[in-house]
Amino acid sequence: MTHPALLQTHDLVMRFGGLCATDHASLSVTAGEVHALIGPNGAGKTTLIHQLSGALAPTSGRIVFDGMDVTTQPMPRRALAGLVRSYQITSVFPKLSVLDNLALAVLAHTASPWRFWSPARRDADRYAQAADVAVRVGLGAALHTPAGVLSHGEQRALEVGLALALRPKLLLLDEPLAGMGPEEGERMVALLQDLRGEATLLLVEHDMDAVFRLADRISVLVSGRLVATGTPDDIRRDPVVQQAYLGDEAGAIP
Repeated sequence: MTHPALLQTHDLVMRFGGLCATDHASLSVTAGEVHALIGPNGAGKTTLIHQLSGALAPTSGRIVFDGMDVTTQPMPRRALAGLVRSYQITSVFPKLSVLDNLALAVLAHTASPWRFWSPARRDADRYAQAADVAVRVGLGAALHTPAGVLSHGEQRALEVGLALALRPKLLLLDEPLAGMGPEEGERMVALLQDLRGEATLLLVEHDMDAVFRLADRISVLVSGRLVATGTPDDIRRDPVVQQAYLGDEAGAIP
């Protein structure tokens, strides 16, 4: 059974003066898959994610999410529709506890504007949902720990939890393993594997071992242009992809 495309871009272009950071990129992400976006340093991967999330408006082209043209919609509206992202640089509220961080994300997804006037800690259902998310991302024992004292890997897991609390249909993950040691990286890979089927994932990651373990399909971006899309085995054998990685610090395709 063929699943429909949840996200499609059509000839997406992003120019910064004379630089074409995204060069007529047409990408299709299928509902339910883990789709990885890889490419040499400077290929334009994060720029493309910025456009998909609404952080940057493309110069031209279209973005269609869940059957809706969202090209001109702002980031908050896309997030409420289910198109949610994480960032390369961890962004949490460091003085708030893990539970309070997650409860704010739950509130952003579920509350009417008037509920901001009620005492936050009286909303037992919201905190119960936040606690469930904390357990899901491996932070059930750190509910009352300030986010700022968590390890780097735990903060990255919390950031994934903040995205999950918004109940995404598509989760954009920009280098979730960045800066992690081997043990923290393994925990993050296990978490992402566990999310398979709960949300569609579009993953930007330099750790090629993790990419080939996680991805159902991989798209390769070189100088802003999508040069290949296929299964991990297809990408390993693609001569254009091999050429793109020759001499790149990310190393050869495993």
